[in-house]
Amino acid sequence: MIPSRIHYWHINHVWLFYILAVLSLAVFCIGVIIHLKIWMRGIREGGQVSSSRGIFRIFMDGLLGRRIFKNDLQAGSMHALISWGFLGLFLGTVAISIDYWIIHFLEGSIYLWFSACLEILGLMITAGLLWALFRRYVQRVKRLERRPEDLLLPVWLLIIAFTGFLVEGARLSSQQPAFASWSFVGSWLSNLWTDSEGAIPDYLVLWWSHALLSLSFITYIPFSKLFHILAAPTSLYLVKDSPQLFSMDGDSKDGEPLSWREMIFLDACTRCGRCAEVCPSTSAGENFAPRNFIIWARENLRMKYHPLREIEAVKKHLEKGLRDLEFSMEKVWHCTTCAACLEVCPIYIATPETIQNTRTEIVEEGEDVPSLLFQILERLDKYDNPVENSSRNRWKWSQDLDVPDITSSEETYDLCYFVGCTTSLDNRAREIARSFTKILNHAGISFGTLGASEPCCGDIARRVGEKGLFEEKMETCLDLLRDHHIANVVTSSPHCFHTFRNEYPPYDAKMHPEEPLNIHFRHYSEFLSELVESSSLSFKVPFNTRVTYHDPCYLGRHNRIFEAPRKVLKSIPGLELVEMVHSRENSLCCGGGGGRMWQDEFNGEIKMSEIRIRETADTGASILITACPLCLIMLDDARKTASLEDPIELMDLNEMVVRALGLVSK
Repeated sequence: MIPSRIHYWHINHVWLFYILAVLSLAVFCIGVIIHLKIWMRGIREGGQVSSSRGIFRIFMDGLLGRRIFKNDLQAGSMHALISWGFLGLFLGTVAISIDYWIIHFLEGSIYLWFSACLEILGLMITAGLLWALFRRYVQRVKRLERRPEDLLLPVWLLIIAFTGFLVEGARLSSQQPAFASWSFVGSWLSNLWTDSEGAIPDYLVLWWSHALLSLSFITYIPFSKLFHILAAPTSLYLVKDSPQLFSMDGDSKDGEPLSWREMIFLDACTRCGRCAEVCPSTSAGENFAPRNFIIWARENLRMKYHPLREIEAVKKHLEKGLRDLEFSMEKVWHCTTCAACLEVCPIYIATPETIQNTRTEIVEEGEDVPSLLFQILERLDKYDNPVENSSRNRWKWSQDLDVPDITSSEETYDLCYFVGCTTSLDNRAREIARSFTKILNHAGISFGTLGASEPCCGDIARRVGEKGLFEEKMETCLDLLRDHHIANVVTSSPHCFHTFRNEYPPYDAKMHPEEPLNIHFRHYSEFLSELVESSSLSFKVPFNTRVTYHDPCYLGRHNRIFEAPRKVLKSIPGLELVEMVHSRENSLCCGGGGGRMWQDEFNGEIKMSEIRIRETADTGASILITACPLCLIMLDDARKTASLEDPIELMDLNEMVVRALGLVSK
């Protein structure tokens, strides 16, 4: 007897199965269409959708789970067992359908190996599901939720897998073929039946039970978090390869601030909790977590755009879903936009971008804007800075220094130093500008600043969602740079640098397509690194001390500049650089980004900056170096509140270089 697949063995009324299958697929398609309709209410973006990098991401991050394995081998292994087992069994079902409807090929050795593979895949998904339940309910991994659905779905799948094995066992017990051992799990379970004839009734019950459980599970997928098996590959394909202004290249008839890509990202979230695990706000004990925002934003979209929302039962269900989340709109101001969540998200959900676009909607409506932040925006609009109710002190930091003003000089300079609002006006941060000026003069660099005419780059308005004000500041800045034919700009702040480098060019290309922006923007740490590499800076004073370096979020994670400041520090003789537990892309946020510097303090168990300063103390370093004025201010305050002023000295990278060069600070 040639081994082969026997379809619908002893199954009567096969037509009933196909009716149920069609109904199941119909409900499945309706669920998918609902998601698609919601997605398409987002802002239509221009540009090419086709992406070879997108296909590569689907393979590496979707099929191979590259980012799931990152920093969590257990989660990666568990997910691989489930995803590959699920995918393999699905492909096996497709192969069986092809064998039945199109061409019969499951016979002989092909069928035997096919049977063995299905057994292995079934064991893989079973092991993965049991592991998932163990991690969630026995090991109780902190970042994992324990909602009813989190138990229902794996148990449901386990029952489907187990009944599948039992169906095979009952069939083999009744047929008793010579090749039964190839289906090794089914063969082992066939011992449950001692009477081959008596196994047939059980086989029929098990077959229909397995079929109904499987079809109902398929029906449920679009209405559960398992919809990520469709949304996640889509979102991986659509991930942008570089930052872009607002994600708004088109219009939405509903005034929706989110793009259709962002809506897909929200649907792709599996609530794995990695974002909450690294969020500085969550870690500080504040009532905010990126995961909660993502789910809240998704449920709001369903409430607004669900095609069946006019049906009373559907409306009540959607309203209940929002109430159960216990998340309010004012919590979006907790986010520092540090991008730690994006760094660990397996599917690249850009929560900071969605947060900023949600803030845009809040600001446009004029409600739920923190009162202090509202005052800051008014000050920024009227006085072109968020710090003082005046602009006359912007040039005060350089009164006793020889700093050329590009706007009032006919000379040509190699470099424009963009000082920035905080560095110009904050008493502590001013030393950054003074130190950098001394370094440039020491290295013989031809440079100038924009003097009292220097405008705000608009970063603060951008982070808090004031789109109109940001565009206004951006246009002012670009006009000034163009008017004075500036080709090279170095900034003090990573925030100014990020805004110039990543958010100005797309906007400018749209507004001035005939005149491409041809300006080289750098952060001062990059420029210092270049000076060290070219031997324009030579450190002769030994600096025998241990230091550690804090990576600013907008310099490190957002722009991947990790090595430049370290290269400068390592070039100083005698200096020992030690790393904190969290460094580079895993650095901790100081708490000053995302507009939080300009808001009242949020109630938490501890300040974000205090967490960071205590981690500094754990290294044994006597000096903490940073390269951002906001970080400098926030961490300096944390030294005081944590009573760590004496053991830890806080310095900007420029201040360290000035000291190492032996330059006397006035």
